[in-house]
Amino acid sequence: MDFQFDQDIQFLKTNIRNFVENEVEKVAMTIEREDRIPERIIELSKEMGLFGLSIPEEYGGLGIGMVGKCALYEELGKTHNGFTTLIGAHTGIGSVGIVELGNEEQKQKYLPDMASGKKIGAFALTEPSAGSNASNLKTTAVKEGNKYILNGTKHYITNATEADVFTVMAATDPSKGAKGITSFIVEKDFQGFHVGAVEEKMGLKGSHSAELIFDNCEVPEENVLGEVGKGYVNALKILANGRAGLAARNLGSSQKLLDLSMDYVQERIQFGVPIIEHQAVAHMVAEMGVEIEALRSFTYRVAWMVDQGEKVIKEAAMLKLYGSEVYNRVADKALQVHGGIGYISDYPIERYFRDARITRIYEGTSEIQKNIIASQLRKEYS
Repeated sequence: MDFQFDQDIQFLKTNIRNFVENEVEKVAMTIEREDRIPERIIELSKEMGLFGLSIPEEYGGLGIGMVGKCALYEELGKTHNGFTTLIGAHTGIGSVGIVELGNEEQKQKYLPDMASGKKIGAFALTEPSAGSNASNLKTTAVKEGNKYILNGTKHYITNATEADVFTVMAATDPSKGAKGITSFIVEKDFQGFHVGAVEEKMGLKGSHSAELIFDNCEVPEENVLGEVGKGYVNALKILANGRAGLAARNLGSSQKLLDLSMDYVQERIQFGVPIIEHQAVAHMVAEMGVEIEALRSFTYRVAWMVDQGEKVIKEAAMLKLYGSEVYNRVADKALQVHGGIGYISDYPIERYFRDARITRIYEGTSEIQKNIIASQLRKEYS
């Protein structure tokens, strides 16, 4: 396994690091207060090609492999998580389905605008009765002539208010359960499609999630993504593919917390010495460092496996589980190291602490990852 980055990735990595430090970090507290990402940041992101990370060059994207993407996601993870979620949801589960499963006509129609950021992507699976139990969809799709009529409701859909193109899972044959689900590409202007209530969250300010309402929504037959009845399998593939990228963003956030903590423990004086000289504090930052390095190695190993075309169902679930747990443990230690100042909302530690919590829930809870891991281990040992 070779995790060395070529010159193009190193160049992009440096540019993104500078962008994060010189542009996004300056407005991080503004994003937090206003729950809005400034248009200037969005436009600069488009100019840098950040919306095209997952899209092949022939459709206007950067055509970067998973190891390269993780290198860039790691840098993006070092700033406001609401901003990185907007980018990550678009370049991950919001566009990967069309890249991997779309036919040529679909790719030509949607990917160039998604690569430029002219159109934002989103992924719509979760429903009130179908979260962890993704096969229990109530949204239906009934074929009428040359179109499908969708009815139902989705919720907790990231990028819902910004997105133009949605990968939507619906039941074309409810009697077949998971084998009766189909993937569709739905545009925001399709008749019968509406964005519902925007959900207030404890974190990820600037990244908006909302419910989607399908009221006799008309979707052309040519917008079926992949094969009819393969939607559940497609959803699992899309989610698994995105887990290395999510882990890389968690890695970047964890590294940022360690950076902030190391600055603080060397500056903060208690009992006449910097607090890092107190063993209790030294042990906390040491534990943070160990977990971050372990996560870094694991992330790039799984990313390398994806680039080799290897099956990574088990490893991706392990990585999603471990990455989110590491981020949460590091955030907790960082807050403890900072003491009272870490709990104050004018300082970024409190924000990262809140933002970390969702990583154990979205794109498959930690408990679901354990189920997947156990299932794969049973197959290996049977």
